Amino acid sequence: MRFLKRIFLFLVINTLVITTISIVLNIFNVRPYITQYGISYQDLFIFCLIWGMGGAFISLGLSRIMAKWLMGVKVIDPNTRDAHTKQLLDTVHALARKAHLSGMPEVGIYKSAEVNAFATGPTKRRSLVAVSSGLLEKMNKDQVEAILAHEITHIANGDMVTMTLVQGIINAFVMFLARALALILSGFGRSNQRRGSYGSYMLFTIVFQIAFMVLGSLVVFWFSRRREYRADAGGAHLAGKAKMISALEELKTYANRRVPTAEKESLQTFKISTPPKSGWRHLFASHPPLDERIAQLKQTRTS
Repeated sequence: MRFLKRIFLFLVINTLVITTISIVLNIFNVRPYITQYGISYQDLFIFCLIWGMGGAFISLGLSRIMAKWLMGVKVIDPNTRDAHTKQLLDTVHALARKAHLSGMPEVGIYKSAEVNAFATGPTKRRSLVAVSSGLLEKMNKDQVEAILAHEITHIANGDMVTMTLVQGIINAFVMFLARALALILSGFGRSNQRRGSYGSYMLFTIVFQIAFMVLGSLVVFWFSRRREYRADAGGAHLAGKAKMISALEELKTYANRRVPTAEKESLQTFKISTPPKSGWRHLFASHPPLDERIAQLKQTRTS
C-alpha cells in the first residue's frame, strides 16, 4: 500500500511541477534556447533557473502533505483530552513561543520503531513537527523536550526554505553547465552549420549532469551538516544544554540499529538523526556524526 502511495504521489508531484513550470515559462516568455540563429545562453540560463528553483519550491510547498501521507503522520487535535498527546502538544507550543514563532506548528506522531523526529513545512507559520512512536517510547521527558527544541530551532531558523534555495540554485547551475558544455562539445545548435548530433548532445548532457550533481550534492550536504550544529545549539538554548546532550547521547544508542521501513523514507534529511556513514561517505551525509555534534555542543556557550 505504501509503495502505491509513493507511485501516485510521484506522478502527482511531477505533473504539478511540469504544469506549473510550463505556465511560468510562458508568463516570462522564455523562448527555446536553440534557434536558427544559434544558442541563446541567456534563455538557457533562465530556462534552467526556472526548472531548478521551481521543482525545489513545489516540493517544499507539498512537504507537509508528503510527510503526512508517506509516513502516516497523525496530527494531534489541538483540543485533545488525551494526557500524553496533550503534553507533547503543550511542550511544542511552549518551545515555539520561546523561539518567538508567530504561528504554532502542527504536531504529529508517526508509527515507527525508529527513534527520530523531523520538522518540515513551506513557511514558519505552516510547519509540522513530527515524532516517531519509537522515540516517545524510548526517551524520557527531558530528552523528548530537547529533540522537540532542536526541531523548533530548524523552523525558527527557516532551515527548510534555506535548504530549498540551496538545492534550487545547485539544480539550476547543474542543468545550465551540463547543457552549455554539451552544446559546445557536440556542436549541436550552431548557427553556421548543424555540426554534431542530437544524440551526442544528449549523451554529453546526461554525463555532465550526473557529474555536476554529485559535486553539487557535496555543497548541499555541507550546508545540511552546518544547520544541524546550529539546531543543536538552538535546542540547547530552548530546552537546556544538559537535556540536549543527553538526547544526543541517547540517539547514539540507536544510531546503528537498522529500521527497514525508516530507511526507505524520503525525509531523511529533515530528521534529527540518520544512519552514520564512514570514510569518504561522510561527505554525502546530511547529518554530522553524533560524537562530533556532542563534542561541539559541549564547547558551545548557551544563555
